[in-house]
Amino acid sequence: MNSLTGYRREAPGAHPPNTHPAYASSHKRAPLHEPIRLAHTLSEITGPGAGWEETRTAEADLTHRNGGEALGERIVVAGRVLDEDGRAVPHTLVEIWQANAAGRYDHPTDRHDAPLDPHFSGIGRVLTGADGTYRLMTVKPGAYPWRNHYNAWRPQHIHFSLFGPGFATRLITQMYFPGDPLLALDPIFNSVPDAKARARLIAAFAIDVTVPERALGYRFDIVLRGRDATPAGI
Repeated sequence: MNSLTGYRREAPGAHPPNTHPAYASSHKRAPLHEPIRLAHTLSEITGPGAGWEETRTAEADLTHRNGGEALGERIVVAGRVLDEDGRAVPHTLVEIWQANAAGRYDHPTDRHDAPLDPHFSGIGRVLTGADGTYRLMTVKPGAYPWRNHYNAWRPQHIHFSLFGPGFATRLITQMYFPGDPLLALDPIFNSVPDAKARARLIAAFAIDVTVPERALGYRFDIVLRGRDATPAGI
């Protein structure tokens, strides 16, 4: 990336369109006109410079809350955050949010009748290391109904938010699990036109990330912008 000219454009089909025919609510919030491409400004390339030093180690472990242990299958999600040239993105904030093991978010707008877990908030934060690595302990989220169409269910997934080294690298995306039969039926996952790009949204089981006798491990590397960019969520 040339700091004077900005970032390269992503390959066609690497990200979902603003609206997708099968994703009903995208029609209500998508812009009516095609976006106008503008040259990157210096602030987009060099910012943000927010201080995230207050992020606590405990925020990387979602399996304990309110004096108890969360219910469900414990998992570790680990990986690297990379730029468009494959270089590590160090000391950047990675945030996640997710449903609990029963498929319910700890949020007042979630009306799914699955049980809440008092020991699970579904929210975590971690800073990448000097080599761009991150590691989170959580529970595997459950699938849940979402009323997009008849008998619609979201696959098991974890939402990710990353800032990267600049405003132009801001990314909100979703991580899915290998072998989930709901992936073939999910309009959000399938809104990404390119099959190879969709595959980058699926974590890989990793025995080297697995914690013996405690938690299965998954590897999910995230690329900010460029040819192999991780697709954004819609």
